[in-house]
Amino acid sequence: MAPGAAAEQAPVQVEGGRSQPVFTADPVRETVWVETGLDGDGDGVVDRVAADIVRPSADQPVPVIMDASPYYSCCGRGNESELKTYDEQGRPVGFPQFYDNYFVPRGYATVLVDLSGTNRSEGCVDVGGASDITSAKAVVDWLNGRAPGFDAPSGGGPVEAGWSTGDVGMIGKSYDGTIANGVAATGVEGLRTIVPIGAISSWYDYYRSDGVSFGFNPSGLARTVEEGGRPDCGPAKQQLDAGSPANGDVTPMWTDRDYVPNADRVTASVFAVHGLGDLNVKTLHLGQWWDALAERDVPRKLWLSQTGHVDPFDFRRAEWVETLHAWFDHWLLGVDNGITEEPAASIERAPDVWSDEPTWSGELAKDTVLNPREDGLGTQPGSGTASFTDDPSLDEYDWAANPDQPSPARALFSTAPLTSDVRIAGTGSVTVTATPSTPTAHLSAMLVDYGPATTRDYLGRGEGIRTLQTESCWGENRPGDDACYFDTEATTADVDFEIIARGWADLANHESLSEERPLAPGEPRTMTFRLATTDHVVPAGHRLALIIGGTDSAFIVAPRQPGEIGLDLAATSVALPVVGELPPLTAAGPDKPSVRPDRVPARPDVQLNRDVLPGS
Repeated sequence: MAPGAAAEQAPVQVEGGRSQPVFTADPVRETVWVETGLDGDGDGVVDRVAADIVRPSADQPVPVIMDASPYYSCCGRGNESELKTYDEQGRPVGFPQFYDNYFVPRGYATVLVDLSGTNRSEGCVDVGGASDITSAKAVVDWLNGRAPGFDAPSGGGPVEAGWSTGDVGMIGKSYDGTIANGVAATGVEGLRTIVPIGAISSWYDYYRSDGVSFGFNPSGLARTVEEGGRPDCGPAKQQLDAGSPANGDVTPMWTDRDYVPNADRVTASVFAVHGLGDLNVKTLHLGQWWDALAERDVPRKLWLSQTGHVDPFDFRRAEWVETLHAWFDHWLLGVDNGITEEPAASIERAPDVWSDEPTWSGELAKDTVLNPREDGLGTQPGSGTASFTDDPSLDEYDWAANPDQPSPARALFSTAPLTSDVRIAGTGSVTVTATPSTPTAHLSAMLVDYGPATTRDYLGRGEGIRTLQTESCWGENRPGDDACYFDTEATTADVDFEIIARGWADLANHESLSEERPLAPGEPRTMTFRLATTDHVVPAGHRLALIIGGTDSAFIVAPRQPGEIGLDLAATSVALPVVGELPPLTAAGPDKPSVRPDRVPARPDVQLNRDVLPGS
């Protein structure tokens, strides 16, 4: 039996290591309102959150697959933006996505929770804080007999979850997966596994980056998911605004919404999925969460795709359902199906071409320091200086598109063509010693693979997928709740370069991310800031380049006084997590990379600085 499997659970039929759809009677559909213990809307009454349930009509308890979300009435879930639906008596009928259709016949309950302040739940949204996390955790507690539930949003009679084994698996993409991370970080008893997909691990890193702002704030997201804002939730929005200053400093509000430091409380296994091209919930969220889990040897599995912010149901559907099925069977039903002995990591190397490995090599990579030099990028220390003038009208694509031409807006350092493949897997960083000409200076850095390639078109509207007109069905259709979804296929792009990691910082935060320090024009400052997590193979014959500039207008807000910034190359470097041995690297010298105009990546056809909305 897997850890946490309950001996008294309803009997399931297992063939080939997978539970079979034997619970064919009409399932029970109901709503239970669970008390959170909080009064987020300040009305003097403890908030209740709505948990909509579909479960087998079995005599013995079953485990639970749970998706806690703010999107069930405002925005929808999945590639087809499905909303919950109800009958005339308010009973749940239509459940977004395939989880209930597929898993309920196999002996699971599906529970979809409206986060506090959304849909039919009381309280206020606080964007990853105590209200959000407690509203989901309370349902786990109710499923284990530790929290009160009722049959009405106010008053009503008590309801117990006698049909539940207490074993819960949380799943969800984006905001939903973020809630799964946050609940796991509480260490709540009964949560056996989580499946976070494109999920946030620190809300600061969603809205800010090492002292700079991405230009939007959590109160906007709260109003969106509250469908315009609830009258009693004004104070909650004010707290969000007060805790997210425009200068990008880390505040207690942000640290309260950082789940990484509490990874030592996680007792659930983790099956994480993330798109390497995700420019919404950037890969740093996956990297820092994964590193913390690995340090504590949490049981874990990882899929890394070439897509953007896309659910695996829409980029690898059959394999996803099969793998997820085995994962839940093991951790929630106790089926000994070998899923934990299978490769722990699967990485998409080219569109629809996947590579498996027993342990993600990002855990084994060695930090390797490369140095920008006057003649390019190499392993030997640099000397001399470089400079650029911050032009907030330009972005990373302007900087990268013409590497063989000088630009006053960025400094570009390239290797000569590589003699063998180089795999970079993990989270890197850039250290700069920079001298500003004004009292304010923002910095951007990016790692670029120069060379011809065919990739998923993660910068396009579908972020690497195209929705087709054909459908496939996954589970049982029932009136008002079908199991059929439009199929998808990969979209591709032929390019001559790819930006594989990015990072941004405010030089005024060189000593502390929680407090700016004044910059004196002409006085050098040294700062180290993070690059996004990646897993990328730079092929032999390609060039690896580091670009450093000022305001990357595709992502960050400009400083008050953009100016010229000088770099001390002897005290500037990039640390990269390299898998295996690094081949001898030589700087490019006068021979620079070149890019054909028809093979420049298109600027993103998706909104980069956006709230965590569910669309793919």
